[in-house]
Amino acid sequence: MAYDEHLLDHLSQPPRMIFISHSISLEDNDVDISAIRAQGAGGQNVNKVSSAIHLRFDINASSLNPVHKQMLLDSKDSRITKEGVLIIKAQQFRTQEQNKIDAFERLQQFILAATTVSKTRRPTKPSKSAKRKRTDQKTQRGITKSLRGKVDF
Repeated sequence: MAYDEHLLDHLSQPPRMIFISHSISLEDNDVDISAIRAQGAGGQNVNKVSSAIHLRFDINASSLNPVHKQMLLDSKDSRITKEGVLIIKAQQFRTQEQNKIDAFERLQQFILAATTVSKTRRPTKPSKSAKRKRTDQKTQRGITKSLRGKVDF
């Protein structure tokens, strides 16, 4: 009986938000987190503790707006599968909590990098004075080089 009441309390709460920037945020259920065993050296601890974090973020099913979804899918990142799922594996730290924080920071960095729009480059021309200075320097350099030649007596 108490279990059902606890479950209803949890379901009645609004989903928590993951803030990426002032204009971008994700719902808590957009990200799937699972703990796995870390690879590599680590002694006996690595064989019995699941400290690595496997973060899966389905871009197509997320709560992002369609423009940001397309920007994420267009990025040439090898961590995005063909189905449009971003997979981040965090195993740098010894504790699960630190790896979870690391995974969320890497997700935030990825989304920020993919959704920033760079300014369009406008071609410019050098000014008349800059052109004149350049030609004056070239002629001065030419004069200097011509003076290095053989001297006739």
